[in-house]
Parts: sequence; structure tokens; C-alpha cells
Amino acid sequence: MIKGRIIDKTHKQADEPVSDIDEITPDDALVDRLVAQASDGESHHDSLRFVLQCSPFIQQSLNAEPDILEYVLSGSEEGFLGDGLERRLAGLSGKRATRLSLDAADFNRELRRFRRREMILIAWRDLLGVDDTDATLRSLSRLADFCVAEALAFHEHHLQTRFGQPLDHLGNPVGLVVVGMGKLGGDELNYSSDIDLIFAYAEEGETDGRKPLSNAEYFIRLGQRLIRSLDEVTGHGFVFRVDMRLRPNGDEGPLAMSFDGLELYYATQGREWERYAWIKARVIAGDVAAGSTLMDMLRPFVFRRYLDFGAFSQLREMKRLIEREMTDAAMHNNIKLGPGGIREIEFIGQLFQLLRGGREPELQGRRLIPILETLAEMGELDEETVTDLSSGYHFLRRAENRLQMLHDQQTQTLPDNKFDQLRLATAMRFEDWGAFLRALDQHRERIHGHFSQVLRLPDDGDDDEDPLERVWNGLGETSDRVAILERANFEDAAALERLLSAWRDKQGTAINGTVAQRLDQLMPDLLRDISEYRDQVAVLSRMLDLLAAILRRSVYVALLIEQPQARRQLVRLVHGSPWIAELLTQHPILLDELIDPETLYAPPDKRELADELNELLAKCPNDEERSLDELRRFKQLATLRVAAADVVGALPVMRVSDQLTWIAEVILEAVYERTYAQIERRYGHPQARGADGKPFTPGLAIIGYGKLGGIELGYGSDLDLVFLHDSTDSEAVTDGEKSIDNSLFFARLAQKIIHTLSIRTPAGVLYEVDTRLRPDGVGGLLVSSVTAFAQYQAENAWVWEVQAMCRARFVAGTARVGKVFETIRHDALTQPRETDALRESVVNMRRRMRENQSPTPAGLFHLKKDIGGITDIEFLVQYLLLRHAHGHPPILAFTDNIRQLESLKETGLI
Repeated sequence: MIKGRIIDKTHKQADEPVSDIDEITPDDALVDRLVAQASDGESHHDSLRFVLQCSPFIQQSLNAEPDILEYVLSGSEEGFLGDGLERRLAGLSGKRATRLSLDAADFNRELRRFRRREMILIAWRDLLGVDDTDATLRSLSRLADFCVAEALAFHEHHLQTRFGQPLDHLGNPVGLVVVGMGKLGGDELNYSSDIDLIFAYAEEGETDGRKPLSNAEYFIRLGQRLIRSLDEVTGHGFVFRVDMRLRPNGDEGPLAMSFDGLELYYATQGREWERYAWIKARVIAGDVAAGSTLMDMLRPFVFRRYLDFGAFSQLREMKRLIEREMTDAAMHNNIKLGPGGIREIEFIGQLFQLLRGGREPELQGRRLIPILETLAEMGELDEETVTDLSSGYHFLRRAENRLQMLHDQQTQTLPDNKFDQLRLATAMRFEDWGAFLRALDQHRERIHGHFSQVLRLPDDGDDDEDPLERVWNGLGETSDRVAILERANFEDAAALERLLSAWRDKQGTAINGTVAQRLDQLMPDLLRDISEYRDQVAVLSRMLDLLAAILRRSVYVALLIEQPQARRQLVRLVHGSPWIAELLTQHPILLDELIDPETLYAPPDKRELADELNELLAKCPNDEERSLDELRRFKQLATLRVAAADVVGALPVMRVSDQLTWIAEVILEAVYERTYAQIERRYGHPQARGADGKPFTPGLAIIGYGKLGGIELGYGSDLDLVFLHDSTDSEAVTDGEKSIDNSLFFARLAQKIIHTLSIRTPAGVLYEVDTRLRPDGVGGLLVSSVTAFAQYQAENAWVWEVQAMCRARFVAGTARVGKVFETIRHDALTQPRETDALRESVVNMRRRMRENQSPTPAGLFHLKKDIGGITDIEFLVQYLLLRHAHGHPPILAFTDNIRQLESLKETGLI
């Protein structure tokens, strides 16, 4: 913390301060000459004199090119300057088609002439008060956007003429995405600022010209030419200085990177200052549609969904660096980097954006003042603070612009030249330099006061050592640590201490540096949370397994530190369910969901689940590997919500099964649709003719048997599936270039669906799939036609196969085929049956199942398989359905045991 007086009011003064405005007033002859050469110039005589007093740069420019004044006067009464850029440039050098035909030297000269005139026009309007500070900053930003876009269009045209259009692996055009960072990205560019850019492109590939280049080489060449057009200083000056150091790996990194490269870099190496930099990022030129995809891709990196202790710690260190830097006396005259400067205001706003933007989308904006106003609305900052920061920001930005308008130089340091001091004071509408400084100091005092208060650092330490921290660190004698645990309400303190010590020793070198610091913060509170539950040793054991899984990604440890509610939710769930503990250990990314109990304990309904999954898959339409992982993460997250609500009693048993079944149905439908589209793109649509001779497109139905069909899925249930299609013409084929038989089309579709569900990826497995309930079991066709399936059920099905249909229903695919199945099911189940023979078949089947199962250990009861268990209930219900369905078809309306029992009761059959 800076000690003593923060704002140094002994600003560097000129030896003899100038107070007479005449000493900076331009020569009357120059003013008269300029006025005489401009139409209606006389009416602007006083305005011209004032502007020339404030800016030697403008005076020199008009003296060298008097016709610029005509340009300025014609634009001085326009609306927002950013709206007329194309028209004004066309007035100088013709329309874009004409500009594209220029050689590079002529194009660069015209762009520089245009930039100089626009900068003088912007300064004119700013100094005379035509535009307020916000309009000036937006005009400067739009000018930069426009110049970048013009230079990009010019060099794209010439480079593609030589090398062709860059293409992706599918032959689609790929364009350069130019991202504006910093003040340019935030639409807050100052007068003589450089521009921070990042270049990106959607996919690797190569150009389609006679001399093809890889996309990487093409876009690097394009970027180099673009930079030269903007940055190179010629006899006509420059357009904008370009800074590319914010790209991955700075000057050592490639000038342009693919989206995949950027995503990998920020996911594995991205640092807090890079998150800070990307807050204001904006696509300013090039392939805007692809740029939108890029911004969506990187948003989770910038705006994390939880308060990240790692980010908080590094931001506190950034604040310390700012404060140490301000102790340098040279900084006191810097209105950006010095005490109470622009940087402090930006830091306040962006700190809240980084820490809370992931949970509060309204904090994801790019412009500073609206963010401060939002923070006031949210109660994070009070109205007085926001008023002081906003007015101070406008004052400082206005002073920064007018300071840079003096000589078109990038500076934020107050001048020590007596003439420039008076020019700046005059431009800011103060009588003299002293009056300006007094107003400046008032703003800076207030800004720095708020900066210190809003970001006040906590004390570095606490003299009172936490006794549980001694236990965690293994300090003192074992008996002392056990005693501490006993006093903290632990029942088997000795066992718990042994477990903790053994785990700490086992992790060894994994606990060091940042990880050790974070565990020192976490473990005492975690132990206190565990002490509130029974089975404390078991809960701690599960928690330690989870911690071992996340040590290398200590951001999750940080989450549990900074989100006490999430930590307490975690302990509650781990205590209630070893299954949840195992799920979180295998997939720590799910820890994010512990933050918000409202969503954690309120699982979405089926429609909401479908919308959520569709939104996830829409982000990877052509990326099969990513879609496999998204499907798995969706299932894990959705299942965690159900399990959490189950553990705390927020869902009754039947609703748990409903929820788990909905998850499976939503996944099956999504997998079916994506897989069908993939197979159809390769082979075309299946074609056939119905019994009436009319053409139609056959479809596939996925039939769920067992617990899926019975809407009774458990947490670890597999899926019993049967696949049916309604293409009855044995010679029917698809209509694609690679035409195949319809039966083969549906077989490959079913195989691909099973593969997608059951393949193991780094994110795990979706579901194990069992297809043995199809006609003829493992020896039968994977996919049957509805005609063959109906015939099999009528003529060849065993009683146990018909019995299985009691719990079978259409779950995904073509609804038309699903309705045919429902008819087949009804017909099969309503056949009259001889009661004794049926009873014997069902009893024998149940006996064989029991004989083939592994014996239950003595003294234990298997809820499902043992006598009197769930399977016996299911067999009894199915027997009653098969016995009575012929005379009472309505009892077949449902496929789940509970409603089947209710139907049997309502009809008086039990």
C-alpha cells in the first residue's frame, strides 16, 4: 500500500507558466488564409482560431494541406462520424472497387490521407464540444475498425488473386478474423492510441490457387501485409500503430492461429492477465460470422462460472504491482498509470467482470461506464462511487485525448512545456494551468480513494492459529492431534487422524507450492463441515479420494475455498451417496454445479433437458469427437442433479426413475437424429413403396425394454433396446450416390447408435446397451422389419419374450414406426392363454434365473434378485397382465410396475 500522500500535487511545472492566451494564439495571417480558402470559412473564424490554439498538430496539418479545412467544415455538422466513413473515403479515392485496383503504395498513401483528415475532423468536433467524450471515443474506434477492414479487403483481394481462396477440409471458404483488444475492442479508443489486434481463422486447410498455401501460411502473410499498411511510417505518416503482443505467446507466437489452436492454448496455458485482456475483445473486421463462433468458444475462459480463488489471488497481486508502480515519482504526472488514473477505474470494473461475469451475464459487456452502472444496480458499488468514477473517467479520457491532440503523440504524461500546459488547459476549458490541475487532483483523489476501498486487501495473516490446521499439517504429537479432533466433535478421532496422515504422506510431492497453500486454507473448514455428519471417517475417505483427483487442477480446490456453500453442499452429497462421491471423483468438472442449490436440487423436466442438450450439440455440429464428450458430460450433469435431489429428499422415488428415464430418452433422440443425418449424408434417404404402391421414406423406431421401457431406470442401468424399421420392400434402396439396401442402411444406423452410446471416451461411457431381446436373440438380425417382428411374436416367440413386451415401448426415432410397434405389442399381449401353462412357464423362467445368479452372502438380502425382491414383483405383475389382458386390454396402457399394479387393482383383478 502506498504510504502518505497518494496524489502528488506538486506537479512538474514549467519554469515560467504561461497565462496569456495570446502566447499560443496562431498567426492571424494563417487563420485568414485558411478561412479565405474554405467556403463559408468566415463563419468559422473563431472556431478555427480556438482549435489551432489547442493543437499544433492540426495547425501544422492545415498549413501543409489547407484543403483539409474544407473537408473538416463539411463534416463538422454531421451526426455520428462513424456512420459516414465509407462515403467520405469514396469522396477522396473512389469506391472500394476503385481502391482495390490501386497498387499497395497508392492505397497506403490514400489511407493515410484519409486517416489524417478524419483525425482532424474528430479533434475539431471534440474541441468545440460538438461531440461528447463517449462519441469521440466511439468515432475513433469506428475509424480504426474501418481502416483495418479497408486494408484487409485490399490485401485479401491481391493475395487471393495470386494464391486463391483459403478453404477448410470440406471445401468451404475460410476468412481471417480480426479481433480488436483493449480500448479498441471496448469502443473506447483514445486519440493517438496504438491498436491491439489478434488474428485468427476457423480451420486449417489450404488455398485453391495454382500455387496453394496452407491456411496458416496464407493468413500469416495476409496479417503481415495488413500490419504494414497500417503501421509503417511513410512520408504521409501512418494509419495506426499495431501491437500484436496480446496474441498467444506474444512476439514468439504465430501471427495468426486457428480456432482450435487458440482454444487449446487458452485452455491449457491461458493466464489471468489474458482473461483480463479478452474482456474487451471484439471482432472488428474479416469473417464476422466465424468471429462470433470464436467469441462464444472463448467466453468460458474469460468468464468463469464461479469465483476463482486463483484469479482473485492473481488480481490482488496485480493491484499490488499497480500500487508499487505508483510510488515512482515519474508516475504522478501520468493520468493513465498514476494514482487516481484511468487504469484504476478500469481495474475496478474489470475485476468485478472477471470474478462475477460468468454468473452475471450483464457484467460481460465491453464498455466501462455501463459496467460500473450495472455494478451499482447490483449493489456491488454504491451510487456515489459510480458517480465519482464515471465523472472522473470522462474527465481523464477527455484530458488524455486533448493531450494527444497536441502533437498526435501517444502519451498520458502531463506536459512540462509551458506552452503545451496552457494549450491543454485551454482545450479543457480552464482559465489557466493551475485551475486545470486543481480539478484534475480532485478527480484523482476521489478515484484513488474508491480504488483503495473497493479493493481493500485483507490482512495478511491471523495471529490465532487454527487448531485444525495443525491437525492437517501433522504438527505436534499424534495424541495432541487426536485430542484436537475430539474437541471438534469427531467420534473416531484416532482413525480419522490416521486416515488424514496416511493420505497426506501418500500424496507426497503433489502437495507443494500453490496446492499446499490452498489445501492449508481448505482443510480446516472441510474438517469442520465433515464433523457435522455421522460416519465421519467414511465421508473423509471419500472426500480425500476426490481431492486426490483434483490436486493437479487446483482451480477446483480454489472453488471450494471461495464458495463455502459449494463446499458444504459437496460434503452433504458425499455423506449421502458414495455413488455421487465416485461420480465427482471421476468427473470433477461437475463440481461447478454445486454453487447454485436452486439448479442443483431442481432437475429440469424432459423438455428443458432436450433444449439444454440441443444447445450443447449445436456448438459442435460437425465435430463428432466433441459431440461424444458433450453427450457424456450432459448425462453426468443431469444425473448429478437427480442424485443430489434424491439424497436430500427433494424427489420421491418414482420421480427419480422418471428423471433418469427422461435423460436416457433425450440422449437417445439426439443420438438418433445426429446419427441418421450422418448416415443419410453418406448413402441418401431410404426409399420404398407402401402397400398402396405410393412412395414413402421408411423410418427406424428404437424400442425400450426392461427398466427403460418400464420408466424405471436406476443410476447404473443399462439400456435394453430393439430396433425396428418399416421398409417392407426387400429390393428398396437409398437415393444417394452410394446407394445401399434399406435394410443395410438401418443396420448401419443402429450399429452407429449403439457405438455412440457405448464407446468409452475420456469423458466416460453413456450407456451399456443390450440388444439380446430382439427376435432370435444374439443370433438374430440387429434390426427387424415390423412385418418380420410381428410374425415372430405371433408364431415363434417364447412366453418370456412376450412377457418382456409388458415393459416395452417406443422411446426414440420415427413415431410412425413406433405406433406400428404399439399395435404389435397389443396384439401379442392380448392373445388368450391357458392359465396353468402360463403359470408354469413364468415360474420355471423365474426359477432358472434364480439358479443362474450368484448367491447372496449369508446374512444379506439382494433387493432385486432374492426371493421376495423386485424381480419377483415384476414377474408376478407380468403374469397377471398376460393372464388377463385378453379380457381387459386397458391394463396394458402402461409399462411401469406401479401403474400396471394400479390398473390391475382398478379392474378388480387383484
